Amino acid sequence: MKFVVKFFSEITIKSRPVRKRLVAKLHSNLNAVLREYDPEVQIKHGWDKLQIHTAVEDAGLLAAMIEAMRNVAGISYILEVAEFALPEKDQIVELVLPIYAERLAGKTFAVRCKRNGDHSFKSVEVEREVGGALLARTEAAGVKLKAPDVQVEMEISRNTLFVIVQRHRGLGGFPVASVDPVLSLISGGFDSPVATYLTMKRGMRSHFLFFNLGGRDHEVGVKEVALYLWQKYGCHQRVLFISVPFEEVVAELLTRVEDSQMGVILKRMMLRVANEIAAELEIDALVTGEAVAQVSSQTLRNLSVIDEVSERLVLRPLVASDKGDIVRLADEIGTGEFAANMPEYCGVISVNPTTKARLGRIRAQEERFDMAILERAAANATRTRIDRLADEDLERSDVEVLSVPLAESVIIDIRHPDEEELAPLDVHVPVEKIPFYELHSKGDTLDSAKTYMLYCGKGVMSRLHASHLVESGRLNVKVYAP
Repeated sequence: MKFVVKFFSEITIKSRPVRKRLVAKLHSNLNAVLREYDPEVQIKHGWDKLQIHTAVEDAGLLAAMIEAMRNVAGISYILEVAEFALPEKDQIVELVLPIYAERLAGKTFAVRCKRNGDHSFKSVEVEREVGGALLARTEAAGVKLKAPDVQVEMEISRNTLFVIVQRHRGLGGFPVASVDPVLSLISGGFDSPVATYLTMKRGMRSHFLFFNLGGRDHEVGVKEVALYLWQKYGCHQRVLFISVPFEEVVAELLTRVEDSQMGVILKRMMLRVANEIAAELEIDALVTGEAVAQVSSQTLRNLSVIDEVSERLVLRPLVASDKGDIVRLADEIGTGEFAANMPEYCGVISVNPTTKARLGRIRAQEERFDMAILERAAANATRTRIDRLADEDLERSDVEVLSVPLAESVIIDIRHPDEEELAPLDVHVPVEKIPFYELHSKGDTLDSAKTYMLYCGKGVMSRLHASHLVESGRLNVKVYAP
């Protein structure tokens, strides 16, 4: 099978050196992603496209490869193509006909041909020749140049003909890690994962920073969504998941600071720590999921007061977005289900939160805060490469990883339903399907007398959840990693 990858339009208008750098990064990212499915995959550079050759023939595996490519930033389209040596103009239809004949039955169509190189004919001549032959030799309803039911697409590149079998829309944006890195403050709700996704799509390598306001369940939930974003859109770039214990900071705020000022001051404390960590990592910008006027702390006045403590640029990709649009995008990229099932934790809730914070008053309140507590929180932050999160959790709990299902066990397939549909699990023991984002809420319904084996495609999410369930002490849980 051969694919042609078309670059995102903004890549094609860059200067030659910048374009070469962006294309090289896209090549590298695709190589890292696709080798999981085909270690022998070949990717060939071109000025206006990348050509991908794979020996994979399994339909399910090919579908998974296409889906993986659709989630790689920097791509406008992925084209499934059939490649031929360019024949005479009147023979092109013989190569197009077997691919499109069935699709044209009862449908209107138009032929589109793109061409580069020196030829004795023009693109429009090919379109007319092929279109006339298809109309005569198929059961097509007719030719319709505007908004046809089917577009018959082909590209001629010098002495090669590419007949486009299927077109898949790409993610757009710039290749991940082609732009400067950022430190993204992530909480696991709807907003911050979407903001992080948008920075990744724009080419930024996004490290994850989580402020733990209280509770192991919340931390596990945020790790899940960070892992999901990295696995789906991160192109295997090395990034960190940084967790800062903020329970003591919250306790100090609750006892020392006026109720109405707590929300703004909490955000300022977070930015102080984020700046310190960003400085150590040589990162110039922070990312948050805030949108103007969504909650009381997100008025322009409050955001200005919050940002006053930051030495670094604070990016807010969602700043002018409606909540409904954010939720829709979260559902589209797959993080909405995480947010809907995230364990709730309300660390600081003000009865009458200020919407017009005054910097002088905020500073006066902060003088009552013991900054040694904030320094201690920053010093106790844990940093873990995101691809090693599950291994870290396994070390904290005794979780057995097995490559063969136990005879009396029940396997819980925790993959996303879309992933499960592409590659159904075929084993000789019972299988229950509980997506990972529902496992926390449904954990209490599992039978403590049974042995459960968690399964996910890459083995990361299953390890993370298994360690958490083992720590709860109620269930006998193992990991199935064939």
